[in-house]
Amino acid sequence: MPVNSFADYYLSWKPEKAALRRPYYLSIAEKLEADILNGKLPPDTKLPPQRELADYLDLNFTTVTRAYKICENKNLIYGVKGSGTFVQPSAILPLLNSRETFAGRGIEMGLIASFEECNEMVVPALRRAVKRNYLEHMLSYDDPTGMPHQKAAALNWMSRFGLRAGEEQVVIASGTLNAITLALLALFEPGERIAVDRFVYNNFIDLAKLLHLQLLPVAGDGLGMLPRELDYLCRHSRVRGIFLMPSCCNPTTVFTPMARKEELAAVIKKHGLILLEDDIYAFITAGIIPGYGLPLRELLPEQTLYLCGTSKSLCSGLRVAYIVFPPLFRERLYRALFNINVKTSSLDAEVVTELIRSNETEGIIRRKMALAQEAGRIFSRYFPHAQNGHPFSFFRWLPLPDDKSPEETEAELLKEGVRVFHSGRFSCGKNDGGGFLRLSLASAASMRELEEGLRIIAAYMR
Repeated sequence: MPVNSFADYYLSWKPEKAALRRPYYLSIAEKLEADILNGKLPPDTKLPPQRELADYLDLNFTTVTRAYKICENKNLIYGVKGSGTFVQPSAILPLLNSRETFAGRGIEMGLIASFEECNEMVVPALRRAVKRNYLEHMLSYDDPTGMPHQKAAALNWMSRFGLRAGEEQVVIASGTLNAITLALLALFEPGERIAVDRFVYNNFIDLAKLLHLQLLPVAGDGLGMLPRELDYLCRHSRVRGIFLMPSCCNPTTVFTPMARKEELAAVIKKHGLILLEDDIYAFITAGIIPGYGLPLRELLPEQTLYLCGTSKSLCSGLRVAYIVFPPLFRERLYRALFNINVKTSSLDAEVVTELIRSNETEGIIRRKMALAQEAGRIFSRYFPHAQNGHPFSFFRWLPLPDDKSPEETEAELLKEGVRVFHSGRFSCGKNDGGGFLRLSLASAASMRELEEGLRIIAAYMR
């Protein structure tokens, strides 16, 4: 043991030595986690250097290292080379951000809905679906990966985005989040590392915590993740996979064009990464935004799990998402599917199938894009200088002035009657680029209510 000369030395975190129990590394990790979750250690707090904490506690350096590693794997802390170890901004945020927790309290601009007024356009297909002469079959355990004609419709739907595959490569999941959960459980082991954008879909962060997967942020620009930064990360860390939303990144709205996709694909192939491609917003991008090209999956068919949900494009209440996988992943993916939810609701999938086969999808998408354009115009009136990526995005990524704290801004706007989500909820590392708000344009009860919410936010900013 080192001689303890740190009894009165300043450390940003000092666990009570007398309260530690063997094994010490677990005890330290538990106390660190508790102090992060109870708010004693705020986001981005710099933790004591491991050697100094070890000297203070009269323990071996490796004991503290093991404790930090446990918390890092839980996405509670993160390290910056040459700077130290910090508390993860998203560590203390709640897992659930449902409408129910906010109902009746004001204007919803946090949770991203999908212009729910369009749901009325789904009702005729629903009525036709329940009149099918095979309705009883849809209520059984049969076809756990999806009924053959539903898979055929899925491939027809995804062909509009440039995806080509066979029915034997498709699984139907209960929504995109369920599809992501299946993918993580099937293809990754606890402690493995996944490269992500600097700001990433917050439910992906929460799932990684639950499954003890480590997320490593990669710098990007206005076209998405930077290939050279990904290559550097892979050369200096053991990275198992990568998660991308190239059609419209949630929360930043960034769209990745084909030229950047090709550069990223070369790096992903070079390092043998498993790619999880969440293409839920392909419907507002493919064939619409110049430079879209093809899904990344078409460049890396043997390394990619392609995920395509319909909750934003067609109906949020019908929990249907399509997973396209290479043969190498089939056995592990099926095992995860059969042990997590046995099967997706065939009735939900049938309604979506009916929409696709009848081509009613076109009318729904046109209406949603028109609403997105109208909402975008209202946003631009209040924030004319805000730079955003995707013009049809259902949300916006609003930079905050330097004097505005993201956490305080979210809390104070909630008091004003508007719920938004701050950038710390989506952060996977230290933020050196200022704070942001993610504003949903698709969740307010009406355009008038959306405009009122934006007026309140703009007045608060001033």
